[in-house]
Amino acid sequence: MVNTMNTSKEKELFENKPIFGAIMTLALPSILGQLILVIYNMADTFFVGLAGSDVMTTAVTICMPSFMFISAISNLFGIGGASVISRALGKKQIDSAKYASGFAVWGCLAVTVLYSLFAFIFSDIFLDILGGSHADVHVNAKWYLIVTVVICGIPTAMNTLFSHLIRSQGMSFHASLGIAIGGILNIALDPLFMFVILPKGNEALGAGIATGLANVIALIYYIILFIIKRKNLIISVKLSKNCFKNQIPGRVILIGIPACLMTLCENISYAILDNLMGLVSIEAQTGVGVAKKINMFAHSTVRGMTQGVLPLIGYNKTSGNRKRMKRVVYMSGGISLGISLICTAVSLIFTRNLVDIFIHSGTNASEFGTDFLRILCIGAPFSAIAYTVISFFQAAGKAFRSLILALLRKGILDIPLMFVLSNAVPVYGIVWATPIADLVCAIVAVILFLHYIKHHASDNYQPQVNIEEEMIRESN
Repeated sequence: MVNTMNTSKEKELFENKPIFGAIMTLALPSILGQLILVIYNMADTFFVGLAGSDVMTTAVTICMPSFMFISAISNLFGIGGASVISRALGKKQIDSAKYASGFAVWGCLAVTVLYSLFAFIFSDIFLDILGGSHADVHVNAKWYLIVTVVICGIPTAMNTLFSHLIRSQGMSFHASLGIAIGGILNIALDPLFMFVILPKGNEALGAGIATGLANVIALIYYIILFIIKRKNLIISVKLSKNCFKNQIPGRVILIGIPACLMTLCENISYAILDNLMGLVSIEAQTGVGVAKKINMFAHSTVRGMTQGVLPLIGYNKTSGNRKRMKRVVYMSGGISLGISLICTAVSLIFTRNLVDIFIHSGTNASEFGTDFLRILCIGAPFSAIAYTVISFFQAAGKAFRSLILALLRKGILDIPLMFVLSNAVPVYGIVWATPIADLVCAIVAVILFLHYIKHHASDNYQPQVNIEEEMIRESN
């Protein structure tokens, strides 16, 4: 059998390579991929903003939760699958890794199909809930939704899923290259469809077509990669009865649920934020949409770091090298915190310059965006701490702890706070809910992490045990 962990290269990466080098090898491509995702997401807003229409800009920004819900589905099966795969590889259980990947691929495909059908059938209701009740905004947002979610939802979901699964084997460069291809193509195609191919007044539709087509091409890249690397890939797209044995579906979903719910609750939170701002004015709604996207730079960098090192943590966790596992967490967390502090400083110093890239300077929308960004960016360092710990618990197979933190960060705290603070501090109180929730979640995350390290992460090298026994014990 060829698939023995690409023995020399990947075993060296997971077990022996210096910590910093291993982190950079896995995380740097993942970070770059996430940043490109942010850039191409912002490119839609930038190019639509060139039309000088708050309606078009709002139409694209309110669709972000519906589009990101696809990421929630991908994370359910992708992060859950990557955790199970990396821990299986730590125990040299190659077959378990293959079966977990097969279940993840077909599970993600099935749920995405159902979601796309749901979005098509209930598109009008869906958009109104997201804040698209304004007639002109609704019409343009619907075109964007139909193209990106209904027609191209499957390629988008599978791209993210494949990046998680391929990265779990240590092939972070290839995993992130597909995401980068999609992002770069989207940026290139945006102006072509918005201002050349389609007539004026269809900028939102043009942005949707560019995004959808870019994801289709990225999926083709992954398909070609699977064909070329099929002899060296441990992950498999084959669905067999073994994919449903040894509690594989339960283990994948159990670990994936916190990642899915965190993304889902983020989308719900953003939708409520958009709705509350829509009650203020369309300018306020436009401003907060742009502020959120700029603030995504810090969050996406940390997300790229945590996704990149997840396989490294999971592998060393089950192989028994707890000392190496902890060093990976501390070092990657420190890097993430440092980057987020830099992003916060840049956002505070150059706030107006950043916002005016997307909104015409001197407008009410620009003023709102400037004020909102200054508030949102404060939460980035706390979010970095929370992301690091949540990802650690996902990698270690501790589903309950990661679930608590995921819901605490988005959902349990910030949504009630929006309503409470909106009465205490009109308009701006809605936005302050986000950094306050990030602060509280970071404190709880540190407490849970230190408790786990004290009681469950001895530096002694643990003898190998059966992967099923290990995972059952970890889930308890």
